[in-house]
Amino acid sequence: MSRDTFWALIQEAKAACDQDMDAMEEYLCGALVRMGPAAARGFHNILHAYEDLAYQYGLWDAASVIKEYGCSDDGFIDFRAWLIAQGKDVYLNALKDPDTLADVQPYGECCFECLSYVGDHAYEQLTGRSAYDEMDDALPALREELGKEIVYKDGIEYPREPKDLPRFLPRLCEKYGGPERFQVEPAAWNFDLHEIRRLLDEGKAHDRAAKKEKGGGVR
Repeated sequence: MSRDTFWALIQEAKAACDQDMDAMEEYLCGALVRMGPAAARGFHNILHAYEDLAYQYGLWDAASVIKEYGCSDDGFIDFRAWLIAQGKDVYLNALKDPDTLADVQPYGECCFECLSYVGDHAYEQLTGRSAYDEMDDALPALREELGKEIVYKDGIEYPREPKDLPRFLPRLCEKYGGPERFQVEPAAWNFDLHEIRRLLDEGKAHDRAAKKEKGGGVR
């Protein structure tokens, strides 16, 4: 399955089912069964490659802003599936600038867990085998190929403390609680984890440098 066929199928299902995620899951599974095992396995692989490519802390922060009670590890997996279900333009725009999600209507708690499994379910119906068992070898090259079309927002790879989010995600923060929410909201990240602390510090340094470059000075 090509990336164009993948996104066309997502768009077709979205147009037919709108925000009904159960109906969209059923629609996609039925379509993939009709298309055959190669298509089902290809859909599964492409979807998971796109989920991997969207594993960016800046997008995770955006998901935490949208979801009132934050976004767990599993919740972020399901959020990325939900994001893919919104279509190619929304997906690519969100990676280019997560703040564009302020223009997207949230529904279903912005979680679409079942979408991650739909290709596997169709493949298993057709072959009796799991698409997961045949996925790992294909993913690195697929991620590299699909990633060529993605433009990431500068600094999207870093997590941020709540007080810094209104600068990185101004429209989302204004829409979901206003800047005041993020002055008192507890941090979503576990600062005791060395990797998270390192990335937070690197992100702060990145943002200070970016602000200075734009002529905003450093506080």
